[in-house]
Amino acid sequence: MMSTTTQTIHNFSAGPCILPQSVMQQASDAVLELNGSGLSLIEMSHRSKAFVEVMEEARSLVRSELQLPDRYEVLFLQGGASLGFLTTALNFTPVDGSMDYAVTGTWAKKALKEAKKMGQAQALTSSEDTGFDRIPALPGTSNASAVHITTNNTIFGTQYAGDPVVDKPLVADMSSDIFSRPVDIERYSCIYAGAQKNMGPAGTVLYIYDKEQAGQSGRDIPSYLDLQVHADKDSMFNTPPVFAIYTSMLTLRWLKAEGGVKAMQQRNAAKADCIYSEIDRNPLFNGFADTGSRSVMNATFTAQDDSHTPLFLEACAAAGINGIKGHRSVGGFRASMYNALPLSSVKVLAEVMQEFERTHG
Repeated sequence: MMSTTTQTIHNFSAGPCILPQSVMQQASDAVLELNGSGLSLIEMSHRSKAFVEVMEEARSLVRSELQLPDRYEVLFLQGGASLGFLTTALNFTPVDGSMDYAVTGTWAKKALKEAKKMGQAQALTSSEDTGFDRIPALPGTSNASAVHITTNNTIFGTQYAGDPVVDKPLVADMSSDIFSRPVDIERYSCIYAGAQKNMGPAGTVLYIYDKEQAGQSGRDIPSYLDLQVHADKDSMFNTPPVFAIYTSMLTLRWLKAEGGVKAMQQRNAAKADCIYSEIDRNPLFNGFADTGSRSVMNATFTAQDDSHTPLFLEACAAAGINGIKGHRSVGGFRASMYNALPLSSVKVLAEVMQEFERTHG
């Protein structure tokens, strides 16, 4: 049944993410029939030629858009980043080694918790004592085998401004800012990212890892958590999440057509400048994250007067703004501005803030 909604919805949801409308249409069509095959995407064999081509294209697009050297493997698996916490620790921490963690938010803290179950992980730095409102300086040296970071923190609205420099390989959870900017891949032994924040629907997680640094842990890793097992089967050790991978492939096609990650970086900077300029200018609102650590993907802010919070949420709803309510850990508001969100939507939010100042200031 076709939607009868006429109002434009500005989707600031922190995840699942906003996707390009062209991607949504193509994905919808494929659920009915994939490329004239007579079969739905979600009812055909994952080992059929039609879906194998989807998987190969998705992996190829990741390689080209992030300019990966040949030694880096690309996998689309399941379990989300939450399973990735343990998977990366098992694959990149030697039996006689350890992994250091930069604890910069809820998900980074959870990643450390999972890794500690092996007994060989510790916090290298943390911003928990200031309420995760900033990215603390990362020491340039570590005694561990690798250093784990969470590049963007959706709940608190903080983000590394670039690729940190440390004397050990980085393992990074990039779930919420993958493909938003170029990456100096040589600094990373592994990147993992749940699709649902900036790449596609929930259901698949992307792993990019250096094959020369994997398989060296000396551990007897359970098959499903062993990245080499999945690489040997081309991401098809078990039935893959076909819809999530197909839609991620479509999003990567869109990304390439729009100019790639460099173009996204410029667009995202413009969106962030628009919202943060209004937050800083408007006396009715306060930015949450330290200005030097602000996220380009997730802008977090609160009302100067707590009584204004429900009123502003009502004003946003009236303007067709969705998903603006902040996480309970911070309160207030959160504007998630993933790749597919247009600058025009951010301008609408800024205009609502200006009107709110006029009527409630």
